[in-house]
Amino acid sequence: MNNQSTGTVTGIIANLAIIKVDGPVSQNEVCYLRHKDTSLMAEVIKIRSGYAYAQVFESTRGIKVGTPVAFVGHLLEATLGPGILSRNYDGLMHDLGTMSGIFLQRGEYTDALDKNKLWQFQPLAQPGDIVQAGSWLGEVRENAVPHRIMVPFMWQGSFTVQSVAPEGEYRVEDEIATLSDASGRQLKVTMTQQWPVKQAVRAYVEKPRPYQLLETGVRTIDTLNPIVEGGTGFIPGPFGSGKTVLQQAISRQADADVVIVAACGERANEVVELFKEFPELDDPWHPGRRLMERTVIIANTSNMPVAAREASVYTAMTIAEYYRSMGLKVLLLADSTSRWAQALREMSNRMEELPGPDAFPMDLSAIISNFYSRAGIVRLSNGHSGSITFIGTVSPAGGNLKEPVTESTSKAARCFYALSQQRADSKRYPAIDPIDSYSKYLEYPELQESLAKAISPDWIGKVNRLKNILLRGKEAAEQINILGDDGVTVDYHLTFWRSEVVDAVILQQDAFDAIDARTPLVRQQYMTDWVLRICDTHFQFDSFEQVNPYFKRVVNQMKQMNYSAYESEDFRGFEAGLEEMLRERGEAVDGRR
Repeated sequence: MNNQSTGTVTGIIANLAIIKVDGPVSQNEVCYLRHKDTSLMAEVIKIRSGYAYAQVFESTRGIKVGTPVAFVGHLLEATLGPGILSRNYDGLMHDLGTMSGIFLQRGEYTDALDKNKLWQFQPLAQPGDIVQAGSWLGEVRENAVPHRIMVPFMWQGSFTVQSVAPEGEYRVEDEIATLSDASGRQLKVTMTQQWPVKQAVRAYVEKPRPYQLLETGVRTIDTLNPIVEGGTGFIPGPFGSGKTVLQQAISRQADADVVIVAACGERANEVVELFKEFPELDDPWHPGRRLMERTVIIANTSNMPVAAREASVYTAMTIAEYYRSMGLKVLLLADSTSRWAQALREMSNRMEELPGPDAFPMDLSAIISNFYSRAGIVRLSNGHSGSITFIGTVSPAGGNLKEPVTESTSKAARCFYALSQQRADSKRYPAIDPIDSYSKYLEYPELQESLAKAISPDWIGKVNRLKNILLRGKEAAEQINILGDDGVTVDYHLTFWRSEVVDAVILQQDAFDAIDARTPLVRQQYMTDWVLRICDTHFQFDSFEQVNPYFKRVVNQMKQMNYSAYESEDFRGFEAGLEEMLRERGEAVDGRR
């Protein structure tokens, strides 16, 4: 789009500017409103009979009828290239680290990339190679991540490599390759490119069904309701139930090459916490390095312009697609998609569209589904594969899981991690309800085979047994509450306490403990076997008064095992103590005492 039109403001409604245009404009095109010495960025969201409706990403205070508007001729785009990692961006990909002052100044925009930094370039392609959009031409090291320089996604068709820059140091805007198209036209390639954020990157050959377990280190997820590389999940829950803490725990511990955190409409103090903590965190997967070295934070807090909130999730997804095209495993976390939906509702209402349930757009379900569909695992033209695993949080008012955003998301996401207010109130963190939550990936034969190879052949059966124990324990707890401790048999108390062992040892986890924060799969398997052994044991009790103190001792002993380094001397000591407790009261199914 080379046509650059101009216009003037004829009306303003909150952050919606009505502009009379004197030339062609496109849907989602970017424009700037000139106010005094400042240019305010906006995006066209509706066009009708010579008028463009643009949402302004800033406060519109002072904008009046007659304010000049300049259209830039391209859509809302993300700048992609080396130097994205370790940065803190706003929703429009302006670098927050280079902005001045305590508060963001209206109309202050910065470059997404450092144009002066030198990168050590290593060529991968050779003259004569036939390439296409997304093909790798070279590589630079971005911290510890291999950052591939690719043929721009915008380019269509096949190209022949004419020349590639030799190994050496280059800036992002330096020419690193020359290609020729079918007509013989010479095209220059740099390390940077642009891509419209609301369009999915399709520079891949195939998008198969995901099957490989993504290890998050969170037991209740990995063991009971696993998510896969390239999978989708969401975490709904009332305020204060631990959504943000859980997401941050996943971002720190998950097995991913690149982590992207989109704080879309989150509280400012929680985002500041991210900014302060992440640079100080050690990378659990790469000893000696910092987690921030492979992390990007997109921040559009609840006190920042609401219009940019909508753009922030698309910007984050576009960056994720960029790194996926390099054959990397990307983890994308959005907190909270409810506030993104609120921005969509506000925009829809200002355009006077027909409202849906709770005044959200009528096509809310389609918007959410389209966005979630951009995640997934892909096979690239060179045989490599990359993935985007997307987990979003939802903040339903009052914990109502029947509200439109939660229901629309449940249709799109394959994993459902429902946070329970009751579990949060009783300090059982993470507060994921084991009975209401589910993972549809467990039904996939590909994942079942993968888990059988990676963990054990009977792993799915063990997981189903754990879920059954929890369900029976809940039923027993309800009976005990209704009839009283002495109104039920000892068997009811045993059923309840077996579920409590599963809850305390598998479901509950301390995100702030150095050892318990991340549990590797081998340890999860070991502790699951221990829990099932206890649940299979026949215990001898004369009355219900003996059950409670005994199982509290068992639970405490197993918690100490969780807090001890795996297979350490302390761990084996607590394990020996547990064996001794079982000999006190237990008679195992296999005859061991």
